[in-house]
Parts: sequence; C-alpha cells; structure tokens
Amino acid sequence: MHTHWLERCAVMDLELIRGLDIAAIEQTYDKRDTILYALGLGYGENPLDEQDLPFVYEEGLRILPSYANLLCHPGFWAQRPEFDIDWVRLLHAEQDFVMHRPLPATGTLRGTFRVAGVEDKGADRGALLHQEKALFDVADDSHVATVRSTLFLRGDGGQGGYGEGVAPAKALPDRAPDRIVTIATSPRQALVYRLSGDWNPIHADPAIARKAGFDAPILHGLCTNGIACRALVREYCGNDPRRLIRLFVRFTKPVIPGETIRFEFFEEGEGEIRFRALIDGDDRIVLDRCTAAFA
Repeated sequence: MHTHWLERCAVMDLELIRGLDIAAIEQTYDKRDTILYALGLGYGENPLDEQDLPFVYEEGLRILPSYANLLCHPGFWAQRPEFDIDWVRLLHAEQDFVMHRPLPATGTLRGTFRVAGVEDKGADRGALLHQEKALFDVADDSHVATVRSTLFLRGDGGQGGYGEGVAPAKALPDRAPDRIVTIATSPRQALVYRLSGDWNPIHADPAIARKAGFDAPILHGLCTNGIACRALVREYCGNDPRRLIRLFVRFTKPVIPGETIRFEFFEEGEGEIRFRALIDGDDRIVLDRCTAAFA
C-alpha cells in the first residue's frame, strides 16, 4: 500500500461510485441568476461597453451557453465521506458542452446525471472520473444540452476503474495563432463567481487552498471556461451566444484571481476554432487543446 493511502487511511469505494444514483434535478433560474453569472465572468467591468450590456441588463437579456455547465448540478457529491475520495486534492480536468438548442435566458431545466466511468492512471498518477449531464427544458421537454466533465482524482490512482473513457484531446496546430484576445480577471472574481453555485472552499478559503497545495485560493475552472466562452461569443459570434454550439476545454494550470488571461485562437475552417489560454506575463498555459464549434 502506498504512503499516501496510509496517511488517508481510506481507499476510494469504486462500487459505491458505480452505483451512484442521483435523482433528476430541476432548477429555475431568473434574470437575477443570469446576470449574476455574467458578473462572475467579468461582464460589466466597463459599464459603458454596449456589447457587454445585454448580459448584465434585463432588457433584451442574453445568456452564455456555458451557464449549462452549472445548471442542475448535483453538488459536490465527491466530498461525501462514504465514497472515500481524496476530495481536497481533486481538480477539474476537462469540460465539454454541446448545445442541442439555444439556452433560454431564463427558465426551468431538468438535469439527469451519471458517472460514465473511472479511468485509473496508476498509483502515482491519479485517476480520471468521467461524468455526463443531460439538460431538458421543462416547458416542452426538449433536449437543450449535453455536458461532460472529467475530474482528476490526484490522490486516488492505483485503485482500479470501470466504464467509459474519453479519447485524448488533439494537439493544437503548430503555427502562430490567427487571433489573440486578452481578458483581465479581478482579485475578487472567484468570490463573485462562486455565488452562481460552486461552493468548493478551495476558491475562497486560503487555509484550504494551502492544504491543496496552492499559495492562494484559485479561480474556478468553470469560471475560466466561461471567460473563454465570453471571448469566443464576442470575437466569433457577433456577440450572439446562440451561435456557439460546442465548447471543449482541457484544464492544465489554475488561474489566480487578478491575473490576465491571453487567448490564442486558431481558425480551423468554417465553424471550428481551436485555442488555448495562457497567463499574460509568464505564459503559463491554463487551458490547452480546446475546441469551439459554431452554428
């Protein structure tokens, strides 16, 4: 048995995870929720920017499709003690959404959730846990979106796996980017963003962040994802969020609130963009091998 397992005195319960049964979740969101999500992504920093206004003002309100990542979320179930997951060391590895129809600016959705599989990378390399969520509009039962996420269980490798894996993301083109966009984050951005529903204390409590190996609370991966969505909608969709129908990102390093993110976009033919995101100043890659698709 490995040293870290001895320190934890616990082994992840794969059979309990395999049998995880979460009832369908309904969530109603109104204009306040939609606007708060946009504020958490930095919209409205310049109140005179008329391109930002539709996302933070109820008249003609627009919503980013990345909000689908948060809606009908089953909560931080991996923190529950019966699963014996080393949740303090858990990181978000990948996020992928596909829109089957535009996300309404306000409404009620129903979400169904499953764990598709656990992929064991080895005792010293952790494990990948793959989740899938389907979102339906309660008003007409239409399928709105499919959302897939992968969690990196840094402390739970070497304990076996089951189910479905995911093909590795393709490398980016080996050339200069076609377009570069920078977006600054705010030092308090994580504290605003968490009000949209991700309460993991690693993003707010300095003591827990240090316990997880970080010098300070880090920005939510889904906030970085949403900022990427914001950049894509503005640069490639004419500020119409309904045109973005897929966004896949691979999280590689955390963002510290207050840092500036530089997006490098590679235009790969009509309807597809490949991209990555780096921290302006030290070129630390925080999103890599990403893909966006447009209607």
